[in-house]
Amino acid sequence: MTPEFESKFLYPEYWITWVVLGFWRLIIFLPYPVLVGIGYLLGQLLYILPSSRKKIAQTNIKLCFPNLTEIQRKRLLHKNCASLGIAVIETGIAWWWSNERLSRIIQYEGLENLKSLESSGGIILLGIHYTTLEIGASAIMMKTQLDGMYREHKNDVFNYVQLKGRASRNPDCYLYERRDVRSTMKALKNGRMVWYGPDQDYGLSQGVFAPFFNIQAATVTGTARFARISGSSVIPFSHIRMPKARGYTVKVYPKLENFPSEKLVDDTIRVNQEIERLILIKPDQYLWAHRRFKNRPEGEDKLYN
Repeated sequence: MTPEFESKFLYPEYWITWVVLGFWRLIIFLPYPVLVGIGYLLGQLLYILPSSRKKIAQTNIKLCFPNLTEIQRKRLLHKNCASLGIAVIETGIAWWWSNERLSRIIQYEGLENLKSLESSGGIILLGIHYTTLEIGASAIMMKTQLDGMYREHKNDVFNYVQLKGRASRNPDCYLYERRDVRSTMKALKNGRMVWYGPDQDYGLSQGVFAPFFNIQAATVTGTARFARISGSSVIPFSHIRMPKARGYTVKVYPKLENFPSEKLVDDTIRVNQEIERLILIKPDQYLWAHRRFKNRPEGEDKLYN
């Protein structure tokens, strides 16, 4: 599915967006180690400059890793900012590199866990918001069909480029706005594989409180609901940036057994435990800048200023 270009994208209000996107795309032609270096420098700026997102990341790290010393938490925050800077560059790599070029820096593990289930119904590919998210999705799309979910951007041109970049990796790809539950369910019932990331706070209208690193967090129940109604398997996967600009390891794990159960809250707790396991593989590459604990149980104070 490729989004259509609209004449309004040429209006003067979007000219600056096109210039930024053009410069971004030009940079992507540089060698991969150079790109990682540029991203690292961007990350240093993120760490040095004050920002609300950096404060959120700092709070989340303190909440989720209470046993770390102050020095260890600062070191983790510093690495996380570097990872965010590199993620900016990686997004361009995922959107604009050819399959041939991208495949040179991807190592796969566990693809047989997907192959064994391709003819047995829908698959929910359980992902999390690593900073390498765009790379991970592109890596899977080079090997097999994968539909995705996205959050619509307020800038129409950026939204167009975002959707076009994600869809270009594999022509058999559909992208659903994250609130489009009906299309997601239909895709799963039709035996398609859909990426699903339940690790953010979307409120309690579609979730329940469940422990996340021993802290109550509003957690969507969609993983279990989608699996139960569509009969889909749930398969976790990770995508980790290797050190020294050596590329990425994309690993697909065995499906969750005996999932879903008859208890929605228990299933949601289990999903959070799986997310924690994936985060702990490489904590500095997780998106800590999201307000994961935005909603609080009644009577609890807010955790973010």
